[in-house]
Amino acid sequence: MADLKRDIRYIDRDFNQFRNALINYSKTYFPDTFNDFTDTSTGMLFMEMAAYVGDVLSFYLDNQIQETFIQKARQQENLYQMAYLLGYEPKVTTAASVNIDFFQQVPAKLEGGEYVPDYDYAMIIPENTQITSNIDSSQQFLIEDVVDFSASGSLDPTTVSVYQISGVNPTFYLLKKSRKAISATINTIDFTFTAAERFDSRTIKASNIIGVLDCKDTDDNEWYEVPNMAQENVYDTIRNTNTNDPTYNIEEDAPYLLQLKQVQRRFVTRFLDSGSLQIQFGAGSTKNNDETIIPNPDNVGLGLPFERDQLTTAFSPLNFIFTNTYGIAPYNTTLTFRYLTGGGVSSNVEAGTLTVLDDTNFTFVNPNLADTALANTIFASVSANNPLAADGGQDGDTIEELRLNAVGNFQNQLRAVTKEDYLIRTLSMPSNLGTIAKAYAIPTKIADYQPGELPTILDLYVLTYDADKKLRSASSLIKRNLRTYLAEYRMINDSIKIKDAFVINIEVVFDIIVLPNYNNSEVLTRCIDSLSNYFDIDDWQINQPILFSDLFVLLDKVEGVQTVKNIQINNLTGVALGYSDFAYDIPGATIDGVVYPSIDPMIFEVKFPNSDIKGRVVPI
Repeated sequence: MADLKRDIRYIDRDFNQFRNALINYSKTYFPDTFNDFTDTSTGMLFMEMAAYVGDVLSFYLDNQIQETFIQKARQQENLYQMAYLLGYEPKVTTAASVNIDFFQQVPAKLEGGEYVPDYDYAMIIPENTQITSNIDSSQQFLIEDVVDFSASGSLDPTTVSVYQISGVNPTFYLLKKSRKAISATINTIDFTFTAAERFDSRTIKASNIIGVLDCKDTDDNEWYEVPNMAQENVYDTIRNTNTNDPTYNIEEDAPYLLQLKQVQRRFVTRFLDSGSLQIQFGAGSTKNNDETIIPNPDNVGLGLPFERDQLTTAFSPLNFIFTNTYGIAPYNTTLTFRYLTGGGVSSNVEAGTLTVLDDTNFTFVNPNLADTALANTIFASVSANNPLAADGGQDGDTIEELRLNAVGNFQNQLRAVTKEDYLIRTLSMPSNLGTIAKAYAIPTKIADYQPGELPTILDLYVLTYDADKKLRSASSLIKRNLRTYLAEYRMINDSIKIKDAFVINIEVVFDIIVLPNYNNSEVLTRCIDSLSNYFDIDDWQINQPILFSDLFVLLDKVEGVQTVKNIQINNLTGVALGYSDFAYDIPGATIDGVVYPSIDPMIFEVKFPNSDIKGRVVPI
């Protein structure tokens, strides 16, 4: 009997299948022991109870297995964990963004026989200043960067206009600056630590958490958020001034310098669910710093004398990056976290509604102004307004969006391997480090190597905008910031050379025949507007050719145009006239109605559309 092999079915999963399987099992193997299979019998009571337990266990087992697959999981906390595993950070809420115009008055002063703004009365509005909607006080925005009305450059222009005159002389000027703002509110929370604990953690519970803004301890040491605890180097930004950069040129340089910084005080964050943000710390102390990320061969030994220590881990290329501590564990201190909440669809406020300023921390460029009454008048003149509606605010990832975003992020990882990767990363560099308007990448030609020059794998050509959104070469600082920024994503053996692309300024001249009963001037204006939109610099890329066929079709579609007789493209040069100094043989580069770019990467630009696009109406 002990050797009897039982026939057990493993595919039965629900209550009825379990019940029927138990009945068949009893009939097969215990026919003489039990044969009362009526619904009210004691034996059936136990069989149905066993089937009930089996059904419940089967349900939970199926659920647990299902929750391990991102395409099948339904519980939010499980999806969050799998998203992090795939390298995607879930969005609980997404902040809306908007450009806000700031205004202030300054008195005029006589300088060198001319009236100019008195920038001693210019004001400084600090970063993270709060602007509130005049319709809904719950809608609050924060500016991302300081507003200094006294500073003006191509990347941060100050618009100056006459505000008030006395006779023919100005008495007050109006200054204007623009800043990007996001829909967020700053919140503060303190966490106190006594004894150090390895990988200690704390949790912020709040709704609509955007993320951590900053963190400082009792001794005013800054703690840094990192993607993972093994990463001890962070990219930090400092204000770009003449103090920290003697070559600083406000007219063309970036507002911030990007620098690489090694930090022991660091933490990681992860959402546990839509209302909980966990913060986790390291396991070391100030006396026990991180292990050397790359093991020091001097420490490899057999415990021999002369202070030679034995390495505590295998010196293997498969385990080359090694750390015991993963940063400092906080102890005997209080950490103050500032975190952001807000965002959502409701934060997409209408234009002209963000006008209420928190002026608590406003200061003058010159804090020692003699005329207090005038200073109070100037202080009261500061105002703000959003000329366009805020957009981009969302209520966070839905379950389905979380699945798709996590899988997509895994397939497009944070790395720069292909040419396209470098282009995306270049154009994604934060604007406070310098704006890259156009980028183009080609493999470096061996013939281009200079004697004594290190070989590179990629030539990256870039251009940026000036204050009037005209193309120009990027400054050395912007290139330096870009090089530092790309270093985080490039492969260790990759090297790139950042170069200036050529800007070729052009004019467009055309002849058209107008249909009868149409006003020639109106048709001509519509044609010029169409060409201006076509040559909008946002729509043009480096090494993009010009197709005459597109221009003919474009003008032919304009209302009132009967025939397009001729279109001509000419090169314009001359720095004194405001154009690029680079000449280009357009007739020689035109083949079969296509104006091809040069071998050296370049871009065509209609710099002054109002004057560089010319047309005339000719008779039939």
